[in-house]
Amino acid sequence: MTLTTAQTDRAAGVLLASAAGDALGVPYEFNHPPSAAELAEMKGGGLGNFAPGEWSDDTSMAIAIAEVAATGADLTSAEALDAIASGFLRWFNDGPPDIGIQTSAVLNGTAALAAPDMPGIAEVMRREAAAYSRQHPHSAGNGALMRTAAVALAHLDDRERLARAARLISELTHADPLAGDSCVLWCEAIRVAVGEARIQVTAGLDLLPDERREQWASWLKEAQTRPAGDFRPNGFTVVALQAAVAAITSTSLGEPFECLHLQDALHAAVRIGDDTDTVAAVAGGLLGARWGASAVPWRWRRAVHGWPGLDGRDLVSLATLAASGGMSDGLGWPVSDVVEYEVQVSAASAPHPHDEGVLLGTHASHAHNATAIVAACRIGRQQPTFGRAQVVVESRLIDSDDHADNPNLEFLLYDAADAIRGLRSEGHMVLLHCVAAEQRTPSIAVAYSILLGHDVEDARRVIQSSLPSTRGRGSVWDAVGRLSLSTTGEHPNSPTPGGRHGDNEPTKPQCQPENHDV
Repeated sequence: MTLTTAQTDRAAGVLLASAAGDALGVPYEFNHPPSAAELAEMKGGGLGNFAPGEWSDDTSMAIAIAEVAATGADLTSAEALDAIASGFLRWFNDGPPDIGIQTSAVLNGTAALAAPDMPGIAEVMRREAAAYSRQHPHSAGNGALMRTAAVALAHLDDRERLARAARLISELTHADPLAGDSCVLWCEAIRVAVGEARIQVTAGLDLLPDERREQWASWLKEAQTRPAGDFRPNGFTVVALQAAVAAITSTSLGEPFECLHLQDALHAAVRIGDDTDTVAAVAGGLLGARWGASAVPWRWRRAVHGWPGLDGRDLVSLATLAASGGMSDGLGWPVSDVVEYEVQVSAASAPHPHDEGVLLGTHASHAHNATAIVAACRIGRQQPTFGRAQVVVESRLIDSDDHADNPNLEFLLYDAADAIRGLRSEGHMVLLHCVAAEQRTPSIAVAYSILLGHDVEDARRVIQSSLPSTRGRGSVWDAVGRLSLSTTGEHPNSPTPGGRHGDNEPTKPQCQPENHDV
């Protein structure tokens, strides 16, 4: 499937937002959730004593799926299912600090019977899951649903194949048909959101068996009409899905940026309580599919990390490859260590007129003393522009006059400027760059001036004077003119600049539902 720029952004947001929800929920799992007046924070701790920003088993198991999807594999094939099962065992054998009861039992049983690289390992795992289900009547836990967002990315152009893949991968650990149903419903909702930029949680009802379709329609209606707090305990896959739906559909579109719905709904998901990391991870998969990676704030993008040594940028890469059938773009992004640009531009960088600790440059600006980079173009892991900088924040701002390419345009400008402000507060000298410093770099520089309290027209004038490459026109340049201190998402009751992005988190007691997987 060939994706548009906006669809690629939405696909990239699936894993990233799911991991953000996971890391936000970690501290509150089976503990006291944030109150209505509080924001969730990525403090770490939790049942696995995770580091701040570290994701849990929800995202780790999704990565085992995404790694296979990123090769372009058909996830319904025996080879792909074996590879996914092998990935689950690799994670299990690495000793995860927190793992659900049912998943642990199935993987432990599988590991006793077969090596991870054995052909047919998926069938062995499926038999173990079926045996567990026969012995435990209430085995429709949420452990398959929590990881299923990764499945959705592999077959965005084939809803029937996607539904089969969702059920087959669910059955690797969860044989109960309700677990498979929940995965089918969520994968189809994600597929629709990536393709059409809308949330329709009932889109997959026709993909379910006739005998359960009416019951699921009733459950989904409940989720959209009852208070979100009603859906706990939520270890049962039906209630976990209802909780995620309720958090999303009961949260209004964001103000002043609609895409703040992603952040607000994730906070709402965590506030429901109980299995907070799973509910928020599930919600994040659909929210990312609707609003895109560009709606995930820089603090969350920078903070999230986890097994097997990956970070937020790796999630974007895996999701992008999975959605594109394993293909990188013409510049080698997102797999190339260095994205090569043939555009001949100045290698000089200029100090920001309102803050000399911020440098404005291009992809060729290599000679600088910056300790942090804010990049508004495609980059690799070892881009020469980085110099000696160890901190890199990427912005998904597109140099295009087609509004469809930047659906979250004003938020992106604010978020990139807020990244500069945040990095400066940490003591960094920051290099802001795009490819040619014609539209993106100067526009973000103006947005930064606005955050510092300067008038937009004055900021435009001095930026154009300091950065002669500034084009002074285009949709991105025009959009920054619509920003002001009253429209940048500054909220006085917020714990961090920008209002909704937390970057810390707490701990929780050991009390899991006996039969519903966590």
